[in-house]
Amino acid sequence: MSKITHLSVYVKEDPIAVAQQAAETLEKLCLKAISDNGAFNLAISGGKTPIPLFRLLAEPAWRDRFAWEKINLYWVDERCVPPESSDSNYGLARKELLSFIPATRFYRIKGELKPFEAAANYEELLIKNFGLKDNELPRFDCMVLGMGADGHVASLFPDIADYIDTHYKVIDIYVPKIRQSRITLTLPVINNSKACIFLVSGREKHPAVSRALNLLTSPDLPAQKVRPGRGELIWILDEAAAQG
Repeated sequence: MSKITHLSVYVKEDPIAVAQQAAETLEKLCLKAISDNGAFNLAISGGKTPIPLFRLLAEPAWRDRFAWEKINLYWVDERCVPPESSDSNYGLARKELLSFIPATRFYRIKGELKPFEAAANYEELLIKNFGLKDNELPRFDCMVLGMGADGHVASLFPDIADYIDTHYKVIDIYVPKIRQSRITLTLPVINNSKACIFLVSGREKHPAVSRALNLLTSPDLPAQKVRPGRGELIWILDEAAAQG
């Protein structure tokens, strides 16, 4: 079967408008997935970028547009910290979104475990929940991704090659420049998603955005390597990130 990535790029005036476009896109993907398969498998990221989206989805007007009881919520990556930590991606989502919506089917990465144990635990969970056989990858309906100014995505940073050619679905990574261990879905899992949505805001992201969206440049940055086969790649940028 041929693998074709469909690319869409939206440029919005500010992070609030980025969140609005993201919510509308998520709603369409959610409705289709539930219509086709009865559930929506969504993986979300941490950091500051998704906060406007979380807050928008938590508002009653948007909250009531989603069938949360049919949404399976996962995480793209996590810091190796307890869920109560201010650095926890799950903790951020709980504070800004989960506390306000009737979602009951969410599956966090247990960052309080030892890194290798946390990665193995989450891989086992994905195998069970997606009913995977040997060497099969989970096929998420959508992943919401951010991108750092250095072009990292999830917890896949430049100059760390372990995530490229791996049979693992989830790995633990130690990032020397920030002296932090993290748990992350691997690139093959990300690229097996039906849709990947990048949310990018801020002038400091412009150089990485320019490289990521230039198909003629060498794909050196992790964000450039996100190309979901047989899926959609959707970039939603604010004007600062798009124009520099």
